[in-house]
Formats: sequence, C-alpha cells, structure tokens
Amino acid sequence: MSMEWEELIPRPSSRFLRVRCRTCESEQIVFSHTTHIINCRTCGETLAEPTGGKAKINGPVIAVLG
Repeated sequence: MSMEWEELIPRPSSRFLRVRCRTCESEQIVFSHTTHIINCRTCGETLAEPTGGKAKINGPVIAVLG
C-alpha cells in the first residue's frame, strides 16, 4: 500500500540550499528555483541567479534542506 502512495503523491524538485560565499566564507540559505538575484549579506557577492527554472548557484552548496 505504501508503494501506491509514493507514486500518487509527487515530490517537489525545489529545495532550500545552504550556500557558502566564495569571497567571505559566510553561509546563506537560498531557494533552488529563485526568481531574483541573491547577493551575500556580508560582502554583496552574487550567490544565485535566476535562469527561468533552477537557479544558477555561484558558490559551493553546503547542505540541502528539506
């Protein structure tokens, strides 16, 4: 019965990501399908850019949340 439920309820492909800034090494949580440019709160470096689907992440992803 559990196999039937897994097929009927789709899982979202979007996630929240913990991204580390390459310049100042601070971490920030961003949405994987963001529609806005996300800048680092500390130094202003661009962390994520929208592409119309999944965002282009400009730093190492430390953790996937959710």
